Formats: sequence, C-alpha cells, structure tokens
Amino acid sequence: MTDKIFRVNMTDLTTSIEEVPAAWAGHGGRGLTSTIVAAEVEPTCHPLGPKNKLVFAPGLLSGTLAANSGRLSAGAKSPLTGTIKEANAGGSGAQFLARCGCKALIIEGQPQDDRWYSLMISPEGVVINEEKELIGLGNFAVAEALAARLPGKPGVITIGPAGEMRMAAANISVKDPDGGMRSCGRGGLGAVMGSKRVKFIAIDPKNGKVDIADQARFRDANRAFAKALVDHPVSKALGQYGTNVLVNIINEAGALPTRNFTSGQFEGHDKISGETMHDTIVARGGKPKHNCHPGCVIQCSQIYNDADGKKLTSGFEYESIWAMGADCCVDNLDHIAEADQIMDDIGIDSIETAVAMAVAMEAGVLPFGDGAGICRILRDDVAKGTALGRIIGGGAGSVGRAFGITRVPVVKNQAIPAYDPRAIKGIGITYATSTQGADHTMGYTIATNILGVGGKIDPLTKEGQVELSRNLQIATAAIDSTGMCLFIAFAALDDQTCLPALIDLINARFGTSLVGDDVVNLGKSILKTERAFNIAAGFTNVDDRLPEFFYTEKLPPHNVVFDFSGEEIDTFWNF
Repeated sequence: MTDKIFRVNMTDLTTSIEEVPAAWAGHGGRGLTSTIVAAEVEPTCHPLGPKNKLVFAPGLLSGTLAANSGRLSAGAKSPLTGTIKEANAGGSGAQFLARCGCKALIIEGQPQDDRWYSLMISPEGVVINEEKELIGLGNFAVAEALAARLPGKPGVITIGPAGEMRMAAANISVKDPDGGMRSCGRGGLGAVMGSKRVKFIAIDPKNGKVDIADQARFRDANRAFAKALVDHPVSKALGQYGTNVLVNIINEAGALPTRNFTSGQFEGHDKISGETMHDTIVARGGKPKHNCHPGCVIQCSQIYNDADGKKLTSGFEYESIWAMGADCCVDNLDHIAEADQIMDDIGIDSIETAVAMAVAMEAGVLPFGDGAGICRILRDDVAKGTALGRIIGGGAGSVGRAFGITRVPVVKNQAIPAYDPRAIKGIGITYATSTQGADHTMGYTIATNILGVGGKIDPLTKEGQVELSRNLQIATAAIDSTGMCLFIAFAALDDQTCLPALIDLINARFGTSLVGDDVVNLGKSILKTERAFNIAAGFTNVDDRLPEFFYTEKLPPHNVVFDFSGEEIDTFWNF
C-alpha cells in the first residue's frame, strides 16, 4: 500500500487523496506536521480562523510491529501560544491511520454554517458526515456511542465540550484499546478541531497493512530494540510505578513546584507518590501496568479504581498528579484521580488546566488544598463554559491576566510543567527555547540532570545545560517523527544497541540506508523549520525567556534562582 496525503476541505465539504510531495517523503509524525504547517499555514493567521490547518500524521514506523511505535502527532498553529504546535498521543489512531495508507490527514477551511461534522477514514479515503447526536457530549459518551453505532472496532479521535467551545487549553483525545482517552494534550489543538466543526474522526483500516521492505531485517532490529527498552532500569521503574515514580524523586531534588511555584518541596508528597499510587491500585483491584497503545513494552500506564473498586481514571500521569497535587497543595489521590477523569471527559489539558487552578488559588478563587473544589469547578464551570470556566479553560496565562496575578508560570503563554527551572536548570533552558512554549517533553533534561541517564550534569549548575537541552531537543524532534514514545530515549542514551536498532527499523521499513548523522540532521531541520514559522509569526529571542519571578524569587529549599542571561539562552540556537 502506497502512502498518500488525505485532504479535507471543511469550507466546501470536499475530500481528496494526493501523492506525497518529494519534500515530505522522509518525514513522519511531528516532522511531517511541522513541515506541512510551515508550508501551508500563514504564520500570522488567526489560529481559530479558516486559514489555520489541522494536520494528523502517524510516525515513520506507525502501523508496524515495532515496539512502542504507536504515537499519533497532531499539528497546527496554536491558539494558546500563537506558535507552531505539535502534540502527540498513544491510543490506536496512529496505527490505524498508517494501515489506511494515510501518511497525513490535512483538515483545512471552515464551515460557513453552524453544523457539526464527523470524518470517516478508510483506505479508500475520507467521507464527511453531518453529526447531530453527539454534540455537547463528553469524550467517554462519544466513544461509547460510536462503539454501538459503528461496526468493528474503529479508531476514534474526538474532542469534548472544551474543544467545541474553542477553549485555548482544549485537547484532542485518541481512544485506546480499552476505551480510555489518550491526549494530544498541549497547545489547544482541540480548539482548532472545534473551529473546523469536526466532532470526531473514526478510522477503519479494514485489512490494510503497512509495507515492510525487508521483513527479516525488520524482525531482527525490532528484537534488539525491544530488548534494549525492556532491560533499561528507568523502563522497569516506569513499568512498576508509572511516570508518577517521579514525585518522590523530584521532591527530594527540591524541584517539585509547590503552591503555585513558591517552594520546591511538598509536605504531602508521599500521599500522592508513585509508590502510594501503586499500592492503592493493587489494593483496589486496578491495573498497575497497562499500555496506552498496542505494542508498548514499557507499559507505564495504569488503571486506577475508586474505593469501591470501580474504574476512576487511566493513564494517570506524573505531570497531572503533580499539578493538581503539589502545585495546588492537594494530597488526596482520589480527588486528583477524579479531576483527571473529568478533564479527560471534557477534553482539556490536565497540565495547563491544573496549573491554571493553582494560579486561581493564589487569586483566592479557591483555597489551596481544596481538591473537591477543583472537581466542582471543572464539572460546574469549565465543562459548562461559565465565565469562570472559560477563564480557567483559557489556561494559566488567562487566569493571571483576569485576576492580576504576577506569579504566572508560563512561557509563550503555555504553563510550565512539573519541574522547577530554578532547581533543574537544564529544563529551564528547554522551557525558554522550545518552539512550542514551556514543554518538558521537548528536551527532557531530567534524564541527565536527575536520573543520571546519558551521563550526569548537576541540576543546580549552569555548566553544560544549554548544550544538554540543545542535544536533547534535536534528538526528541527526530524521535517524535518516528511515532515512537519519548520514553525510548532512556535506553537510546545509555544502551549502545538501541539507536542503531531504531535506525535499522526505519531502513528495513523503507528500504533506505540512513545513518546516525541523518537522524541528527532530521532533528535539526525540524527545529529550524518550527523556529522559522515562529519568527514569521512575530516571535523574537525576547520570547525565549522565563517569567520574571524565576529570576528574582528564591526557591526553597535550595534558595536558588534561574540565573541565565538572555545572551546565554540565545546561544541555544548556535547550530
């Protein structure tokens, strides 16, 4: 099956299938979404207007049996940051799209009336249908209704009420094989899908298969690659405790942002830790290990049950637990899990929204520690689009502006995640220089600064941090193009068999002869493409800075500030 570009024009409700342009052929995932957005979207356009485009792209290895290759990338100009944006998620969307022969799905234009639509994708192309029944429903109700409505087990990509209301923190949800929701979480791409008036996309690959140029070589490479992943100690820890294994580790490092980034340690850390979560899941008959997409060998996801043994949430991540936990001073895991489930249903970014809650707490909207109050506001205000709900649904920057708060932890208007840049300086460089606003996944220096993966650089020193962030951002851009989960990076940094096996997988899939330098150059070209878009949109080096308070307010317990000059930060782009 030859890969094609599937294009949908929502203005005149037409669809087409196109050959892949030569310039796009070597790209997948984030590399492809950013390349298409840069080529076809006016950088100065309104993100929610007809000139923006929403692009979905499976990775280069999606749809194959390669371990951990099930990430789906979505890209557009972000309504939250105003920059180019890519967000990726697990679930079955990437594999199913690839098996339809779809290298990328481009949704452009905008309906001129108030009708809503759905897209049905198969190897034959795209069918647009008007949708009346599911508008206003949450993601779980949509998934349930489609399971009854559609034959087989199609992939489902959907938005919740937050996306319909075009909230700047709205995400795009991808159904996993067990009916859970996996989020293309950051940057408000759900609002872009809502602006196109597409409620859901269903994918039926029928009997489509991805062509492999050299099956034997692919099989051998996959065996070596999977072994490197499974054997790495960080993979094992993630498999046992989930990403939430980090709560105690980052708290110990004095870098767990607490009470809206006023401290680096949370008194209640042990009550919300990965170890406590694991024991709670086991005691209540949940699943401590679970995969977010077929073929994952790390299995860092889990299913968390309530006290009655009923499923409460799944994919309960460290960043969400930190944000509702330490940042909002909530030490009740059940409240955090309930809030997580509500946000999955509303279809809103659990990092952005929870950091916005902490800013709202500083403004006096709620007392710090009020987990039940967070759930109430999510259910009664955000989900229903009240004035307060829309302010919070607009993200942390929106709350700061509405209430006149100065301690607002955002870069390019996107909330800073679960690592304080004053105590882990490498991640501060990533937050500042990322082409997509503050995002830990863009260059995860925690690996080296805290976990000792790929060497060790003291998190409190300035030495080597710019180079560390740069190298990781380049590598991550390339990984995001393969459809691989970011967590392959731990093995790739430490195990000398891992990266060659990954390159072998790509070569065996396409019949190419790439080498390590080609992967590095791919990462560099993606970053430069994204940066060029942002510059054309009006961003400058002055936007590559952290908020003022990080430079002036000392963070306990180390009593440190972020002390990089603008000139030092700007050297990041010297490549």
